[in-house]
Amino acid sequence: MSSREETRQRVVEAAIDLLTRGGRDAVTTRAVADAAGLQPPAIYRLFGDKEGLLDAVVEHGFAAFLATKRVDPDPPDLIEDLERGWDTAVEFGLANPALFTLMYAEPTRTGSAAYRAGMEILMGRVRRLAAAGWLRVDEALAAQIINATARGAVLTWLSQPADRRDPALLSSLREAMVTAVTNQRPAVPDDGGPAGAARALRAALSDRTPLTGAERHLLGEWLDRLAAQG
Repeated sequence: MSSREETRQRVVEAAIDLLTRGGRDAVTTRAVADAAGLQPPAIYRLFGDKEGLLDAVVEHGFAAFLATKRVDPDPPDLIEDLERGWDTAVEFGLANPALFTLMYAEPTRTGSAAYRAGMEILMGRVRRLAAAGWLRVDEALAAQIINATARGAVLTWLSQPADRRDPALLSSLREAMVTAVTNQRPAVPDDGGPAGAARALRAALSDRTPLTGAERHLLGEWLDRLAAQG
């Protein structure tokens, strides 16, 4: 790591410490510079401005969150794997309330490479559910529901006074998420109708099929229309 990278990392860590102890208002360029043992102009040279520094803090947060994710390419129980992933997101948020709030309260900050890598892990879970016939809705909507319920669970929990925080909120939202995105049992043509079968086939399509790109696109449109009827 170069001297500049080491300094940048020290500044980000100082900002996170201030954020954790005092909230966003505590993260001023002067306070961060003092905590990192630098002069304020150094912050501007490294990050451009305070927003650039906050973007770097958010990127660090998403990287830390990504490191907590367990990836099992072939989980024995797909529903338990979904629940475990949801729990991991919620646990990270509760353990890092100020950082999580900064990461997710402003949608414009969810464009980092680490955020996209985390979403790929989520989409992998969703795709496995679809391929096995478990998915009740299309993959994009399922991912949005999973992401939104985990984010909402944490932010709602944090917004409540400590003496009013009920653990049933978290378990109820997780149960609602599972009910919203999955069937009670794998959907097959005999009992799940064409919608479940269409989602499963849509998830299984890949570039390795003998179909041309145009044919895959057309088939994808047909499958999406069938899946929407469910």
